[in-house]
Amino acid sequence: MKKPLVGALFTVLLLGAGIAPATAATGHDAAATDTVKTKLSPKAVNFAGTVALSNCSGSVVRTPSSQPSDPALVLSNGHCMESGFPGPGEVVFNQPSTRSFTLLNASGSGVGTLRASKIAYGTMTDTDISVYQLTRTYAQIESSYGIKALELNTAHPVQGTAITVVSGYWKRTYACNVDGFVYRLKEGEWTWKDSVRYTSACQTIGGTSGSPVIDNATGKVVAVNNTGNEDGQQCTDNNPCEVDESGNVTVRQGINYAQETYGIVPCIGAGNKFDLNRPGCALPKP
Repeated sequence: MKKPLVGALFTVLLLGAGIAPATAATGHDAAATDTVKTKLSPKAVNFAGTVALSNCSGSVVRTPSSQPSDPALVLSNGHCMESGFPGPGEVVFNQPSTRSFTLLNASGSGVGTLRASKIAYGTMTDTDISVYQLTRTYAQIESSYGIKALELNTAHPVQGTAITVVSGYWKRTYACNVDGFVYRLKEGEWTWKDSVRYTSACQTIGGTSGSPVIDNATGKVVAVNNTGNEDGQQCTDNNPCEVDESGNVTVRQGINYAQETYGIVPCIGAGNKFDLNRPGCALPKP
């Protein structure tokens, strides 16, 4: 996984699960960030609507049918949940949570604190996502801070699309393209389906876990950043490998990945409530 940042207690927990602690940004990281800032999309992708978690990044998101009066949702990774890493086959559903999130404005400044009422959905099976329901509605957030939620795209991402990974934790952006899609991405105990592979320009670092991956042309969220192969190892923690339909394994050291998010949309019904029995919903069930 793309290494969430953690306090002392969580560091012990995550290292036990095979997730190395993130390091402070280096001069190289800063230089790379300065470079990608010159490649922002025509829609000027910025930080508005992104959030910083205690150990990861995230974003306030909505579906096309979400209403202003609906409780807002925050998207991040399953491996960023405060309840710990869900095991293979495990799904967290409607679990109470009081987690807080720092909401960012367009320039990356924190403008307020949002709080969860529950983890509406979370898993590391087939995908790596967590979706928190907040105590405030979209309308309340916009009224207080002038910030709108990012919209989840309803279609599968397209190879070659120009994208920006926006980290609320680091207040950094990473610009690249969708290089392709991975039939199965295997890392340690976990296997993810149809993952997004970035071109090499997106050198995401620890703390970028859960960052929204934004289509530069539409401004919509097409994926959520989650991992990368750091050391060239095969299918180990922090070193995911690609497995094709025939079982062939490919290792791409230094390449990073994300999980598609269009499949979340069919699972959210009226009132922003998750309903895993809705038509078209293929997310794993508890």
